[in-house]
Amino acid sequence: MDQIAPKAKPHEELAAILGPEMAEVDGLIRARMASDNAPRIPEITAHLVEAGGKRLRPLLTLAAARLCGYSGPYHVHLAATVEFIHTATLLHDDVVDESAQRRGRPTANLMWDNKSSVLVGDYLFSRSFQLMVETGSLRVLDILANASATIAEGEVLQLTAAQDLATDEAIYLQVVRGKTAALFAAATEVGGVIAGADEAWVTALHAYGDALGISFQIVDDLLDYGGSSTSLGKNTGDDFRERKLTLPVIKAVALADTKERAFWSRVIEDGDQRSGDLEQAMEIMHQHGTLEATRAEAVLWANKAKAALDDLPQGEIRGLLAGLADYVVSRVK
Repeated sequence: MDQIAPKAKPHEELAAILGPEMAEVDGLIRARMASDNAPRIPEITAHLVEAGGKRLRPLLTLAAARLCGYSGPYHVHLAATVEFIHTATLLHDDVVDESAQRRGRPTANLMWDNKSSVLVGDYLFSRSFQLMVETGSLRVLDILANASATIAEGEVLQLTAAQDLATDEAIYLQVVRGKTAALFAAATEVGGVIAGADEAWVTALHAYGDALGISFQIVDDLLDYGGSSTSLGKNTGDDFRERKLTLPVIKAVALADTKERAFWSRVIEDGDQRSGDLEQAMEIMHQHGTLEATRAEAVLWANKAKAALDDLPQGEIRGLLAGLADYVVSRVK
C-alpha cells in the first residue's frame, strides 16, 4: 500500500504559493547583507539567516499584500525589511541572554564574539531602514520604525521584570506585545498598507498579527517546559536557567504556598539553582495546572487572530492564515 504523504503545514503551503516572491526576498537579503569593507557582516548574517527557520514574518508580509491584491514590487522590500529587523533582534538577544544555541546551531556570539554580534545587529537595523525608505511610503516607515522602537522597549522591560516575582500577567503581556507581537503586527499591517487596502482591512491585518504574535510567544515559552531541543532550536529549560519569568511560572507563583514561593524566590530572584530544581519547577507547575492554563491562553489568542480575519477577503490565503493560527498552538499538546 502506498504511504500517504503528510499534509503540509500552513506556513509550508504559504511558502509554496509565495515561492517566487520569497525567492526575490532571499535574493534581496543576500544582496543587502553584503559588505566589501567588513566581510564579517555577511559571514555572521548568513550563519543566522541561512540556518533555516519558518520565515514567518516575511511570509506574513507577502501573504497580506497578496490578500489585498497588491501587484507592485515593494512587498519584497518590506518582507526583507521585516526579516532584517527580526535577525538583528536575534543577534542582540543572544548576547543579552548569553545563549549558546539558536535554530539548532551555535549562536553567532558563541562562534564569533559579543561585539561582532551587537555591531552586525546594528548594521542589519540600518539596512532595514534603507529598504523601507525605498518604498517611498512614509506610513510604512512610521509603522516599522514604531515597531522597532517597541521591540527594544519590550526587551528592556523584560530585563527589569524577568527576575522579579512581582511581575504579573499584565506585565508579561506587555513584554510579549513588545518583543514579539509588535513585529508580527507590523509585518501584516505593512502588507495591507503597501497594497493601498481599505482601512478596515489594514486594521484587521494588524489585529491578526498582534494576536498571532502573542499566541506564538506564549507557545514558545510553554515549549521551554515541554518541548524538545529539536523543535525549539534551543535547549529545553533555557528560560528556567536564565531565570525568566514566563507565563507558566507567573501562574505558578500566583498560586504558590509559602514553601513554593520560597523555592521560586531562590531559583528565580536569587539565582541559586541546584541539581533537580528544573524537575521540581515542572512538578509544581503540573500540580497547579499552569502548563495547561498557559496553553489555554495561547488558544484564546489564536482564536482572536482567526476572528480578525473575518473582515478580510475570503480565499486560499485567508484560509492558510487561519490555519497558521491553529498550527501555532498545535506545536504543544
